[in-house]
Amino acid sequence: MTMSQCIYLSCYPTDWTQSVHSSRLSFLFPLDDHANPDAESIRTLFAPAAGAFYVYQPSKQRRALNKAIDRLEASSLPGFEYVISYLYDKYRRNHSVTSLSQTGQTLHAFLSFFKYLGRNEIADIQRQDIADYVEHEQERGLKVNSVRNHLHTVYAFLRYLVKSDVLPADILLKKIRLKLPEVLPRAIPDEDMAQILTVMTGVRDRALVLLLLHTGMRIGELLKVKMADIVLSERKILLYLGEKNLHGRTVYFSTAAEQALKKWLALRDTASENLFYGHGGKELSYVAAWMIMKDALQRAGLAGKGYSLHSLRHTFATNMLNAGLRLEVLQQLLGHLTIDITLRYARISDLTREDAYFRAMAIIEKGGSHVPNRVNPELQAVFEEKKLL
Repeated sequence: MTMSQCIYLSCYPTDWTQSVHSSRLSFLFPLDDHANPDAESIRTLFAPAAGAFYVYQPSKQRRALNKAIDRLEASSLPGFEYVISYLYDKYRRNHSVTSLSQTGQTLHAFLSFFKYLGRNEIADIQRQDIADYVEHEQERGLKVNSVRNHLHTVYAFLRYLVKSDVLPADILLKKIRLKLPEVLPRAIPDEDMAQILTVMTGVRDRALVLLLLHTGMRIGELLKVKMADIVLSERKILLYLGEKNLHGRTVYFSTAAEQALKKWLALRDTASENLFYGHGGKELSYVAAWMIMKDALQRAGLAGKGYSLHSLRHTFATNMLNAGLRLEVLQQLLGHLTIDITLRYARISDLTREDAYFRAMAIIEKGGSHVPNRVNPELQAVFEEKKLL
């Protein structure tokens, strides 16, 4: 792409293999002797008369937006202009790269199906079209969670069209809803967790696993932690931007995690700004982190139990609730926007219910009759009242 094509801030590259965003340079300039630059030469170099010019480097969000727009414009699908306008709106509201990319892909597929139905005007969309789309996605073999996410994206786009007076408001009445399976979080039992930590002898690997286990961070969040984000004296880490919800929060780590962290800090390369880094000091990849966990599971003889790095987050939440932490506090530590997600952990970590069951079962197994088999009068009164209502 020539320089004359990108002098405007609104332009974006069409040839992604040769676009300017692949360059690490922000300025291109003539320079004969740069062995010992001083302040005066730098000022002269970057003066307008020196011929230096700015090379536009779009952000990751902008590149994701541009890529989605290129694909939509090339498709000429019915209503693609509205999708482009909707993506620009999400971009202005600072949605993440993942959000922009996935929204563009999902709505492109939705418009393609809409065209397959023989429809040419987005304003003519009906509830039956959405139902047919859901059925089409299910027949493709997608999991119910994926279909639900696609449906959520489509309805968000339809809300935008309603606000823009493109569609009538009744399109949003009686929404199509999918029932999701009740899947409980998978925590690692204490005995298995002890085996995993026993076989982890590497200083870095042990610090990584203990931080996940004792902070509740997502693996993607931990891999993005910089040295400047750690407040060692207060045993806390500042997450300025959540991985999923773009909300920052503070997490705390235990004494055991602090000891493991200090050992790693004494060995790590101080040239890298990342707490955990890979080749060249760059951010450690998810694959490399998973290989650490996978190797530990194999050596501990637990490879067949289905544990993952995310299981450490589930284990943290379960252990904290069992220790008496309030549910709303756990919600903040985990970074959940709604408490409904956090409530899943309460279903598998209610020790009061567990203790009550085993106490009662112990009495039954001994053949005792601690309380006669009769109806509690107060409880019976409640039952009668409910029955009347």
